[in-house]
Amino acid sequence: MAALRGRDFTEIRDLEAAELVDLLGFAADLKARARAGDRPPLLAGKTLALVFEKPSLRTRTTFETGMFQLAGHAVYLGMQEIQMGARESFADIARNLDRWVDAIAARTFAQDTVTMLAEHARIPVINALSDREHPCQTLATLLTVQERYGRFAGLRLAWVGDGNNTLRSLLHGAVRLGISVAIAMPPGYSLDAETLHLAREAAAASHATVEVTDDPAQAVAGADVIYTDAWASMGQETEAAARRTAFASYQVNTALLAKAPRHAVVSHCLPAHRGEEITDEVLDGPRSVAFDEAENRLHTQKALLAQMLG
Repeated sequence: MAALRGRDFTEIRDLEAAELVDLLGFAADLKARARAGDRPPLLAGKTLALVFEKPSLRTRTTFETGMFQLAGHAVYLGMQEIQMGARESFADIARNLDRWVDAIAARTFAQDTVTMLAEHARIPVINALSDREHPCQTLATLLTVQERYGRFAGLRLAWVGDGNNTLRSLLHGAVRLGISVAIAMPPGYSLDAETLHLAREAAAASHATVEVTDDPAQAVAGADVIYTDAWASMGQETEAAARRTAFASYQVNTALLAKAPRHAVVSHCLPAHRGEEITDEVLDGPRSVAFDEAENRLHTQKALLAQMLG
């Protein structure tokens, strides 16, 4: 567990492929032990600060529960408590927190906020979500894929929807492990060129591929995993109506699922806008692993925290 001790996790590319595999194996072990009633006190005496600019269900609950299950403690600090960048500078917040707690998990708007906290804190900083990255979600996705297929290399993941933070982290994480990624999105909503370039470089090294198309049927053909997310993220509410029009043909529904292999599973990082990016019959259907993935946020974050602080 020493490899990650004291390190930051601000983006998924902070972890090499071997470190990802090791972390996911550890998460699977912690999950099995928890289900057997064994919760090792790996973080006894440790405290995690949850610095949140955005509301949360899964992220807050899984970090707080994870610390509790490993005998540690979490302190929640919302916008009203600290008013980051207004009442006090990011640097001063980091310098205060590193005197009291053992790690910081930050759920922010700007990626720069996470970066600044990491630069000024002497303790590990975890990106619990930013507008650019959602690396903890990718860990949960990869554990869910591992549970379903028992491998990564040679699999195909299809993304249908917006070129957002969840996709960016998932793309970088998947190709590192040899998973090919096909991305279907409407013109004007693609990922930036740098992200695609870096992902294709990593894919070449792992014998995977990265494909971008505006045809969802093309993306899901041959897919083992189909993934989608909200068309408008937090902070994009004023764009919601325009996005519903642009993404209308990118819904993950029964008709689209019929164009994929029968073994393909479907996931979503949640919360879902039912009837927009995904339909009830798919999200609640037998091929959905979205709620399995939501559970795995708990186990992968426990593994991450134990490796960083243990």
